[in-house]
Amino acid sequence: MEGDEDELIASFSKISSEEQELLYKAPVLLSLLASISDNHLNPDQKAEAVKLSHLKTFTARPELINYYKTVEKRFAVNFELLEKQFYPFDPVQCIALKKEINRLYLLLRKMDNRISILLLHSLNGYAAHVKKSGVGILDDFIFPLPIKGLNS
Repeated sequence: MEGDEDELIASFSKISSEEQELLYKAPVLLSLLASISDNHLNPDQKAEAVKLSHLKTFTARPELINYYKTVEKRFAVNFELLEKQFYPFDPVQCIALKKEINRLYLLLRKMDNRISILLLHSLNGYAAHVKKSGVGILDDFIFPLPIKGLNS
């Protein structure tokens, strides 16, 4: 486990403190984007994002445990700050949010390849889980086929 931690620390040492801060906000940025629909923030998806940030601390790959522990400590505060920053959730603000997320992908290229791949995979899974939480089980039961605008 210590070797895993050393690998993460070494990878983070290759980026600036500002870039590290952006990286710690990554799950929040992805959660925010996944939670927006029709210019509104879905409260169920927001709640799922907060819950998942806690769960990831215990279920992430060993190399990422300390990353998610730090994310978890700051998650609620960062979510509120970024929610205010990108509100209203109109097309212009969504583009700004996507640009911020694109900065993350550029940042990952600066890090050790193995860690950046693990982190990218983990963040993509995280975002997919938050996005799925907006579709209720009842929707899937009543409308098992995708219907544009309703459950797709």
